[in-house]
Amino acid sequence: MGEMINRQRALAELSVPRYTSYPTAPQFSSGVGAKHYASWLSTMPGAARLSLYIHVPYCAELCHYCGCHTKAVRRRAPIDAYADRLIQEIELVAAIAGRRSVVHLHWGGGTPSILGAERIEEIFAKLNDAFDVAADCEHAIELDPRYVSPELARALAGIGATRASLGVQDFTGRVQHSIGRVQPFEVVERAALTLRERGIDQINLDLMYGLPQQSVDDVRRSAELAAALDPRRIAYFGYAHVPWLKPHQRLIDEATLPGAVERLAQAEAARRTLVAFGYQAIGLDHFARPSDDLALAARAGRLRRNFQGYTSDQAEVLIGLGASAIGRLPQGFVQNAPDVGGYARAMAAGRLATTKGIALSEDDRIRGRIIERLMCDFSVDLAAVGGERGADAGGGFAAEIEALAPLAAEGLVVLAENRVTVSESGRPFVRLAAAAFDAYLAQARARHSLAV
Repeated sequence: MGEMINRQRALAELSVPRYTSYPTAPQFSSGVGAKHYASWLSTMPGAARLSLYIHVPYCAELCHYCGCHTKAVRRRAPIDAYADRLIQEIELVAAIAGRRSVVHLHWGGGTPSILGAERIEEIFAKLNDAFDVAADCEHAIELDPRYVSPELARALAGIGATRASLGVQDFTGRVQHSIGRVQPFEVVERAALTLRERGIDQINLDLMYGLPQQSVDDVRRSAELAAALDPRRIAYFGYAHVPWLKPHQRLIDEATLPGAVERLAQAEAARRTLVAFGYQAIGLDHFARPSDDLALAARAGRLRRNFQGYTSDQAEVLIGLGASAIGRLPQGFVQNAPDVGGYARAMAAGRLATTKGIALSEDDRIRGRIIERLMCDFSVDLAAVGGERGADAGGGFAAEIEALAPLAAEGLVVLAENRVTVSESGRPFVRLAAAAFDAYLAQARARHSLAV
């Protein structure tokens, strides 16, 4: 038993991408820029449906654990200036792409509500003018429970928001102090109630395991409290400690972080607790009520994965708006300038803010489909997804099958003819299975988060 735990600890401590895209963001380069993006936008298929992501890179204060593209701001002027730039970008993209149908809209950050009710309404009005926002559009926004006011809830209901994701992380006071995010249970409860009173009843909660000073009991209790609020969905992400990318994470004492075995136990405690409360486990780290769209998509094999995590979004094109925002088109991925200054200068010059990206090869597309199905379904038929290349798994993907052998030897992966299946015990390690199909990983210089 001890030897097995040591082997699993070694696997859990490996560094691999989260696979919210393939190729992953570290593979993006300046070889793809604004001209490529403009060409890709103008040549989209006529019936292509859009998913829009609006990134707001500001918060009232920066939490120690945060891995997002954001910064703390106290003054109103930069926020208003940024809202003006978003409106410019909406106009610019729409002028090139044309008036397209929007079936999914997501505001992320940062803290999108920092824009204020009036600016959010103004930006949505511009979106509505520029695009054909479907009546049944999934309209979601990420919110900090500490800043959910009746005025904000009223404005969000007025623009048709259907879903709100409340950032919780953990309900334990000791843990909250260690991550710089103090918000008692009552604050989150009040935020959920305020939103529901305005008809926004599709509430998501975002929590984390692997936080400093966090125990298995803390995770279990936080999961119980989260379930008591009866959200439609709960995400339980593993904290990614990447201070080489996010210097403010150095405020966290690494000695207080749980080890790999403890993280595995925390993830399992969250899963067991939420399943006991009637939630369906979805993918690596999501949970949903069985009647929720995410659960329905998972059961139907239609679950997708993108930069917002697991989603039921079936749009063919993702348009990213705002500094650092990433988009995906049939031709490839694009990313805006990550710094607000560079983004603002592009908008002031009347040009797209794309600074990097990657054009997809056919091999990229095949591997991307394989990785997405593994991450979403824990199983993939290489022949069905890989086409002619995958028809003979031992030939077309011989190296990948060989790379999976250590996981298979541990019972974490099952290899049978053309199918790769992640076992029940292997699900926490699914990113390692996906990594076997990552053609860029061996030569990649980027450092990634822990596998579990």
